[in-house]
Amino acid sequence: MAPIGLDDMKAVRLMNRVDQKYMASICQLEELLERVAGQYYVQHIADNPIAPYRTLYFDTADLAMYTMHHNKKLNRQKLRVRTYRSTDTTFFEIKNKDNKKKTRKVRIPIDVSLFDSCLELPEVAHFVDERTPYPVASLHECLENRFERITLVDKGMKERVTIDSGISFHNRATGIDADISHLLVIEVKHEVGAPMSDIEKALHEMHILPRRMSKYCIGTSLTDPGAKHNRFKSKLLYINKLKEYGTR
Repeated sequence: MAPIGLDDMKAVRLMNRVDQKYMASICQLEELLERVAGQYYVQHIADNPIAPYRTLYFDTADLAMYTMHHNKKLNRQKLRVRTYRSTDTTFFEIKNKDNKKKTRKVRIPIDVSLFDSCLELPEVAHFVDERTPYPVASLHECLENRFERITLVDKGMKERVTIDSGISFHNRATGIDADISHLLVIEVKHEVGAPMSDIEKALHEMHILPRRMSKYCIGTSLTDPGAKHNRFKSKLLYINKLKEYGTR
């Protein structure tokens, strides 16, 4: 696939976007990419089309943010620190989902060496106090995850696609690990009202249907026995079923 750099990616400005997620087996990745190779660029960072990510999520002792998602409450948030390991850039990020189901992310940069101590930074405390109802003192390290991402952009520069694989979790509160590296999480982002894109057509032809998926919620439900997870049971069963795909 033809490469595209970070600077050129800035031309893809999706001001009123819709996001759609899909879950598939890692065994389906090669076929999917072959189907769309001529219609998309692949983002390269330092000549590498695969970018590793590391994320640490924060929540209250009673998992208030996780529980709000589980209970389908809107106007909810997720707080995390993320390192984009290809560029060694790190941000403290707040993801907001409003009552119209639109997701907006705000973030501030921090030094990569402060990944594990970011809550101690005055600028992070001010950022959290200003934009969330959660005092920094109420927050705890919860779930760490790692994955690798392929980023595609269509040749019309109107759609962005992320494909995450190699997903693993470590729960810092319980000490439990989980691995779902057999799973692909695909997210397609384009303007509201845009026609079905080439990758959406390919996914449809491969019988890969839209399925919402939160890494934080799935990871927490897999690594924290005390977390409420009834709502995620069907997703967990589907993720487990995808393990069998490559053995058929």
